[in-house]
Amino acid sequence: VESRADDLVGRAVQVTTIAVGHGILVAGGFEGELVVKQLHTGQMLHFEKVTQNENAITNALDVFTTRSGAPRVLVCSNDCAIRIIDVPSFSKVHQFDFTWPVNYASRQPNHGKLMCVVGDDLDAILADGDTGKSLHSLRGHRDYSFAASWHPGGYMFATGNQDSTARVWDVRNPSRALCVLGGHLGAIRSLRFSSDGSMLAMTEPADFVHIYDTTGATFERSQEIDFFGEIAGFAFSPCTEALYVGVSDDMFGSLLEYERDRSDASGRPCGLSR
Repeated sequence: VESRADDLVGRAVQVTTIAVGHGILVAGGFEGELVVKQLHTGQMLHFEKVTQNENAITNALDVFTTRSGAPRVLVCSNDCAIRIIDVPSFSKVHQFDFTWPVNYASRQPNHGKLMCVVGDDLDAILADGDTGKSLHSLRGHRDYSFAASWHPGGYMFATGNQDSTARVWDVRNPSRALCVLGGHLGAIRSLRFSSDGSMLAMTEPADFVHIYDTTGATFERSQEIDFFGEIAGFAFSPCTEALYVGVSDDMFGSLLEYERDRSDASGRPCGLSR
């Protein structure tokens, strides 16, 4: 049962995840709250509690558009469910239930029908985004997964796992990963492709950001950014000319900006410099 927005006004929300897209900013809360604001004006558009389950943590959000162009919000919750919320009516149009907490899910870009779902299970799932039906189990990870990202071309995607690896997959042959990318210290909890598809970046819990050139089939060309501090999150700029990394630390808390270096005469991505 969803809570009415009027009952939630004035409550403080412990934010667990945020997403931005198609003119809206969406935040999820520790107790199942969903907050939607107009990105450029800050106007509150919607506030509700999507579940009354005691495991109500909102683990991840994704903003996507349907084939008709209507924006929707994908809500991943610790109560083992994915909910699809329509914008601007903010009505729940779908709920997909799983047997394990859903840590992250992402829809295929370009109005694709597929959805990558990861959670407290060794296998990631490639599912039908309209029905929630599992189409393929993606095997190879040795622990639970917490991140997923689609290449903008829509045929390739990546999953990040507590086994300190990210695996890159191709929807045309999901029986095995295209490649396995390893970290140094711990779980790969955040990863994403740049909007032009030329780079894949992934972060460890602290100190390391790994960036891969995706123009080669093996992802061998890479760069590692090494600094001190726990990583709160990261994002590419929309034009892919910059990378922003949030550092969560009592003494060194900061937002780091790295610029893309295009000094190579061939025009290939050469790396990032702060």
